[in-house]
Amino acid sequence: MSGNNYDERAVFNARRKKRRRKIVLRRWFMCFLAVVMVVSLTYCGVMVYGFFNPEIYKSDIISGIYGDGISKKVEKALELTLPDWVDVQLISKHNTARTGMKLKDIKNIVIHYVGNPKTTAQNNRDYFNKLDTSVSSHFVVGLEGEIIQCVPLYERSAASNERNKDTISIEVCHPDETGKFNESTYESVAKLTAWLGNEISLDETDIIRHYDITGKICPKYYVENEDEWENLKNNVKEKLDEY
Repeated sequence: MSGNNYDERAVFNARRKKRRRKIVLRRWFMCFLAVVMVVSLTYCGVMVYGFFNPEIYKSDIISGIYGDGISKKVEKALELTLPDWVDVQLISKHNTARTGMKLKDIKNIVIHYVGNPKTTAQNNRDYFNKLDTSVSSHFVVGLEGEIIQCVPLYERSAASNERNKDTISIEVCHPDETGKFNESTYESVAKLTAWLGNEISLDETDIIRHYDITGKICPKYYVENEDEWENLKNNVKEKLDEY
């Protein structure tokens, strides 16, 4: 074999090996890309399904996707069945009023007042559900003692500023500018708060006002009248002791 033929054959073999290596690499890359696409599409599908289906949070698999580190109290909230005296009317996931984000913990129950005298629980729930609304609460207690749930207990509401991540919020209706709860409303607030405390392992010392978080005068009457606030907590304690 002449030197020229040998050199040509060596060049031909080198090119063929290089071409084969490119083909193999291309195939590996396509396989990797396919895996990434499958995983991405699955993740996106799960996120979309979870967004429109609150019950998805109860799945251990989805729980892992949405993040871990939640407390035992939130785990309890996931499994709670609400009493029949609570009217469940969850607002839509459409904006910052209900993001669908999970609570990390439940350290306190926060009492608020709606600040809009004579409005009903239904009025306030429907306001939370508007597309341009950025506030919400887990519950609204009305002038006749009616209670509406607006946000699931394991999700964050938009009521208590930096404490949205670890609190349950209760907005309370009131008949006049003083912000004082009427008798029916007061009784329902105490009843609901005691039930939550019993179910999630909180007591009357864990009940706070919006005021205690930010200094906002909310709930107005129970900021301006500390004795009345203490009386409300004592009333909750009495109901807790009955469990």
